[in-house]
Amino acid sequence: MASPTDFRAPDSAAAPALDRSRHAAPQVLDYLREQIIALALPPGSVLSRPEIAANFGLSQTPVRDALIRLAEEGLVDVFAQHKTVVSRIDLRAAKQAHFLRRSLELEIARTLAKTPDRELVGALRSVIVRQEQSLAAGDYEGLIDNDREFHRRMYEAAGVPDLYAVVRRHSGHIDRLRRLHVPFPGKGPSVIEEHRRILEAIAVGDQEEAARSVEKHLSGTLSWIDGVHAQFPEYVINDSAD
Repeated sequence: MASPTDFRAPDSAAAPALDRSRHAAPQVLDYLREQIIALALPPGSVLSRPEIAANFGLSQTPVRDALIRLAEEGLVDVFAQHKTVVSRIDLRAAKQAHFLRRSLELEIARTLAKTPDRELVGALRSVIVRQEQSLAAGDYEGLIDNDREFHRRMYEAAGVPDLYAVVRRHSGHIDRLRRLHVPFPGKGPSVIEEHRRILEAIAVGDQEEAARSVEKHLSGTLSWIDGVHAQFPEYVINDSAD
């Protein structure tokens, strides 16, 4: 992977189009967050407010607001009157995000398995097919996007879609760990197989197996922390916590 570099605004023809019927700041926030999580803006990248504003054809105010939100999520470090830099991956924050998501999704899995829904089962199967296609094409972004879709549909089916938004806001650090982990041999197939086991347990109404499968699925990236330190020491904040 390339070493961190300064963010440079692309040509205006390549700039992401904004929906002018919506507020600009949330759209800039979503774009920058996705670039950070995908490691297109790796830890250490300098974010230039004027260049980002020019890229979007905006004033600097919505860009400033977006950067404030990213700072609140711990994805950037803001040095007043100096610069804004994409933060390193904080393993302590990643562990807390994992704790939150695990607590919610174990209960969600049990809830969905208690009253299996054929429409949900069909939708999740379709997501798994798309993941297989992404993996076959070496499209890791597609694989990860469909991973999110798989879990988002579970939250929606359980009647708690707002909690998915809460989890997403706290998951920037662990999402970046996942993006580093997914290309490693065997990780992509294991993600798909774990999704399949979750789906099968929900489909047959086995609440405890559904919960066990979710727990195994969510533990994978955190179990790779030693590998993160070894492979990407410049990307992470050393964490002495157990």
